[in-house]
Amino acid sequence: MITRREFSRITLAGIAGSFAARRALAAEVSGVRLGVQTYSFRTTAKPGDPTAAQVLVDSMKACGVTECELWSPQIEPPLPFGRGVQGTPEWTKAREELRQFRVTKSLDHFKGIRKHFGDAGITIRAFNYSFNESFSDDEISRGFEIAKALGAEFITASATLAAAKKVAPFADKHKMVVAMHNHANLTDPNEFATPESFASAMKLSKFFKINLDIGHFTAANFEAVPYLKQHMADITNLHIKDRKKSQGDNMPFGQGDTPIREVLALLKEQKSKIPAYIEYEYKSEKTPVEEVKACLDYAKKALA
Repeated sequence: MITRREFSRITLAGIAGSFAARRALAAEVSGVRLGVQTYSFRTTAKPGDPTAAQVLVDSMKACGVTECELWSPQIEPPLPFGRGVQGTPEWTKAREELRQFRVTKSLDHFKGIRKHFGDAGITIRAFNYSFNESFSDDEISRGFEIAKALGAEFITASATLAAAKKVAPFADKHKMVVAMHNHANLTDPNEFATPESFASAMKLSKFFKINLDIGHFTAANFEAVPYLKQHMADITNLHIKDRKKSQGDNMPFGQGDTPIREVLALLKEQKSKIPAYIEYEYKSEKTPVEEVKACLDYAKKALA
């Protein structure tokens, strides 16, 4: 016979399981996982702002988003940026403070962020922690620990090939995937921009994969659909944005040359679980929430 306490425990577990199932379904449209890169909210959840995490939660709830790729500057001390800033005493001081924060901040702090997001029904699926050559070994290793504390399944990185060589042994040590993010800079062989640069990175570690930004890939005059077809097993997630070819501008969805509809249709057709994350980056007078909603609506209509 089942006791009242056992019955209550089973019932509560069933409710929790049902809620988790609903959350999972809420992230999918026609079987395609949709989410957001939190860089999309950079003007309202500003780097270094102690309220940024709450702004992100409120923004994603307003958009109906249940999973995200968390951009690291939104949960770290700010680092000055802009032309001529790097290398100045102010920048050097801020860079060291950032390094110390990453290396010494209690992992409980990041577990708290995970809980805050989770309590709002939002999963941090990926942590965007962009390694570069200035990272110390401790700073690299700590990135994996922070990612795990946040509950992320993998790290994404706007890195360089030189930085990737430094990161490879740490990815092997922590047994955690790092997905390299591409831009459209074809003039610097150290940048991730071409299919060949992705291939070079994946030779460095079995834990190196691809975070394919289909907008930048298009701006660099590569074809996203055939590349996605060929490399689905190596792609952790997509950044969905619209750009013009030949280093063209970021555009509202549907106004650029990026085959957003075709990419989403391929994910649907293949029943792929590669998440497609909206990255709002074009100019607009509207709020980030309004524009992310518009981008999500475009994607949902494309998948209908």
